[in-house]
Amino acid sequence: MAKYLNPKADLTFKKIFGEHPNLVISLLNALLPLKDDEYVESIEYWPAEKIPRRTEAEKNSIVDVCCRDNKKREFIVEMQMTWTESFKKRVLLNASKAYVAQSEVGEPFQLLQPVYALNFVNAPMNIDADGYYHHYQLVHQEKSDEVIDGLQLVFIELPKFQPHTFSEKKMQVLWLRFLTEINENTLEAPDELLENPEVSEALKIVEVAAYTPAEMRAYDKFWDAISTRKTEIYEYEQKLLQAEAKLRQKDIDAACKMKAKGYAVEDITEITGLTIEQINAL
Repeated sequence: MAKYLNPKADLTFKKIFGEHPNLVISLLNALLPLKDDEYVESIEYWPAEKIPRRTEAEKNSIVDVCCRDNKKREFIVEMQMTWTESFKKRVLLNASKAYVAQSEVGEPFQLLQPVYALNFVNAPMNIDADGYYHHYQLVHQEKSDEVIDGLQLVFIELPKFQPHTFSEKKMQVLWLRFLTEINENTLEAPDELLENPEVSEALKIVEVAAYTPAEMRAYDKFWDAISTRKTEIYEYEQKLLQAEAKLRQKDIDAACKMKAKGYAVEDITEITGLTIEQINAL
């Protein structure tokens, strides 16, 4: 019988970081690009009605933890189990809404505090960049030290994280190891995780013995929904690939006919979109 549940699931993630302020504070300080004098000291969770609503397609693949700290900064923490390009836009939209919601009529804009969106992605992202940590903010195109403070978006690709190949802060490594190594197949948690007070507390929260039969049914239903969603995404991607292959074959067939009729290679390239090398290889 399994000893631990996977902390990435909706049920477990919310129990850990949505019900224990000390743990989400530790997570935020470890994973966000905060300076020493900017660390989160205390938080309060958003009222349920303020948490951004999710679409039917998203509700089984995203979990939310939303809070503000004593400096009135806003934090949105999410776990995305599957990747789509629209997720980045949704993150930006929700972070922007949180920023705008701070503004009161007649209040000076100087009172607006930053909004941080910390997003864990349990799937490869279509980002042409090395590493698993992706930090976005508004910067001057030529002077990267010129920053418009307000929105800070962080995406963490969990599949790319390998603790032995990176040299991050200790707590960053421990939390990422917790999220990537602990699951139903974990017989014993690593000593490094058990020895840390915050991560050890999180490990106790995901022990199977702590969950009721009803909670376990909800947990299993979540993973069934994830499997269904992944299947839908895979089938959609396969259809796109097949459609692209058909279009490419049409271009190849047209190029072959034009080449046989003596069309100039440059004209064939312009009409079909194929490169000169591709046409010469036909």
